[in-house]
Amino acid sequence: MTPSASSALTLMVQGTASDAGKTTLVAGLCRVFARRGLRVAPFKPQNMALNSAVTSDGGEIGRAQALQAIACGVPAHTDFNPVLLKPQSDTGAQVIVQGRALSVVEAKDFFGPGARHYKQKMMAAILDSFERLRGDYQRIVVEGAGSPAEINLRDNDIANMGFAEVADCPVILVADIDKGGVFAQLYGTLMLLSESEQARVKGLVINRFRGDIGLLESGLTMIEELTGKPVLGVVPYLDNLVLDAEDAITRHTVASSDERPLRVVVLVTPRISNHTDFDALRLHPRVELTWVHVGSAPAQCLAADLVILPGSKAVRDDLTVLKTNGWQQWLNRHLRYGGKLMGICGGYQMLGQCIDDPQGIESAAGSSEGLGYLPMTTRLEIGKQLRNVTGILHLEGEPCAVQGYEIHCGQSEALAEHPPLLLLTTNGGEPQPDGMVSDDNQVLGTYLHGVFDSTEACNALLAWAGLEHSRQAVALDQQREASINRLADTLETHLNLDLLEQQMNPHKP
Repeated sequence: MTPSASSALTLMVQGTASDAGKTTLVAGLCRVFARRGLRVAPFKPQNMALNSAVTSDGGEIGRAQALQAIACGVPAHTDFNPVLLKPQSDTGAQVIVQGRALSVVEAKDFFGPGARHYKQKMMAAILDSFERLRGDYQRIVVEGAGSPAEINLRDNDIANMGFAEVADCPVILVADIDKGGVFAQLYGTLMLLSESEQARVKGLVINRFRGDIGLLESGLTMIEELTGKPVLGVVPYLDNLVLDAEDAITRHTVASSDERPLRVVVLVTPRISNHTDFDALRLHPRVELTWVHVGSAPAQCLAADLVILPGSKAVRDDLTVLKTNGWQQWLNRHLRYGGKLMGICGGYQMLGQCIDDPQGIESAAGSSEGLGYLPMTTRLEIGKQLRNVTGILHLEGEPCAVQGYEIHCGQSEALAEHPPLLLLTTNGGEPQPDGMVSDDNQVLGTYLHGVFDSTEACNALLAWAGLEHSRQAVALDQQREASINRLADTLETHLNLDLLEQQMNPHKP
């Protein structure tokens, strides 16, 4: 693929490992270019993540690319992440191509010896999306996946150097000094690349540095001499950035207020999805948020005011793990002592009477008995529900506005007349009911992802859960925007952007 004179200038950010800082660096560069008045788009050829977002064109992409779209100041689009893999088991994943779920593929079929034909089809979709972006934007900042030095995955690669070679774009390599061994990361990664791939790497970036830069300078000189690649910058460690996580779960957070906190426990199932739903709770000054994995029995000392069952990519399998390890008995006790329980999306489905999956959409075909806390049933069906919505939350007190998105298979149906928790609208259509609250007011469920992101809705839900006299929900959009700007400010200070621009456009004098 040879770039035309009118096509966008492209830069690819690859990393020495997962969590080296690729997503963050791409988001920051996108904002830097956008500030300069350029039309800029993010791009990730292939992503593997369970945090996803609904796009303006009604498809599904990785959450990280939606964040990067915000940094660009453009609506999220399916072309920004043409291939998304969502793991459903230890060996299989749902494959989403240009926003639409196509199939469930086993890892051996996607990465193994017989993957060539399958990868060629994926590469065709990737290049189709990339070519459209090249015609619509002035800059494209591409994010790689994992590391380009995974030598067992080099054949038929479409996520890192395989894409860079076909698209003929320059690459910068980022490494995380906070993990230790940063020079070995950079040198070792480069040595495992082919000669043409090494030539494609135009510069190195060291991420998450803390301390005296003077102590690093001799190492910077040596790595430049060893590799023949310039160090484009050393990016300092930035604390407390409010950015959507691609996949990793943020650590336990402690309330910052001196008042009694609301203790919130999120039950982490093996296929938890869209845990970014809880970013607003993590930042709330009067919420103590704890992530608890359900792979073992509940600790005797575990107590909570509010327990949340999050989304899941394999609802019936995750429900089985939860029950097998004794969590239903723990939840029964939690409710007997007056605690509140909430389910979102897959967690909402678990709260009902049963979950039917006759076509084996998420796991083996069959039916599972739910937790039985809400009078409704769920049937999984082919055809994923994907929509951005706005609406009204009807809980205790005055109704309040909400916005968010839905990503789920199947429909839930109430077994008796029940007032809806929310009325949700898509693109100005007729309001549709969603969710419910149990008759005893202790259990609540909804399909709405992002329900805590709206400050008034967050305040109302936490008041329902027992947080008294608090109107302290954070404005998550504002904090995200401030974090992106802080990140861009940092890159403008600590990266050699002139050299970076020259590497993207070698014909510029």
